[in-house]
Amino acid sequence: MDVTTRGKTILFQGDSITDAGRSREGDANRGLGQGYASVIASRLGYAFAEAGHRFLNRGLSGNRVSDVYARWNEDAISLRPDVISLLIGVNDAWRTVHRLPEGASDRFARIYRHLLEETKETMPEAVLVLCEPFVLRVGSVADGWEEWRRIVDGYGQVVRSLAAEYDAVFVALQEPFKRATQRAEAGYWLSDGVHPTAAGHELIASEWESAVLGSRLVL
Repeated sequence: MDVTTRGKTILFQGDSITDAGRSREGDANRGLGQGYASVIASRLGYAFAEAGHRFLNRGLSGNRVSDVYARWNEDAISLRPDVISLLIGVNDAWRTVHRLPEGASDRFARIYRHLLEETKETMPEAVLVLCEPFVLRVGSVADGWEEWRRIVDGYGQVVRSLAAEYDAVFVALQEPFKRATQRAEAGYWLSDGVHPTAAGHELIASEWESAVLGSRLVL
């Protein structure tokens, strides 16, 4: 790993899983929240202290991919990040499971593609890190589990395919969470089938770090 490149800005984007209770008051530390973004920033900030990287979190609870796209100029492009990490999809899945308007999977794929296209047009040098959405069979997700898995698996395939198409780093998460249930029950990792516990956030951070540091990305 080449650490001579200095001052990368690494942006985390997504929904409540990324938000993780982050402060909106401008405090750099509390602004990272209490989830995987903070864990990653802690690890990489320590490992590559000489580089002086900057970590930002703009995850917003309740967001679908359309909501992220609507605020992309303000909460991504205007920040001029060198690395953009995006984890989104569970709220889109929730709407589809409950058959609410604007919950179709084809819309998820279409909007996600638009977001990536605009990013590549405006910031061609930015590195994209696309994280796979995930669920486990516990809590509210246990009701209608087969439908949840079908939809979230479909979204995962969309994200994997787009990562390959747009030369992005893909972070697989569904299978790691599934494997983790061999060590402890599902609720140990995702309290309600969707939101990670402290251990769940540690799992995401570990998979993210492995995928990103194992790629061609230079930090």
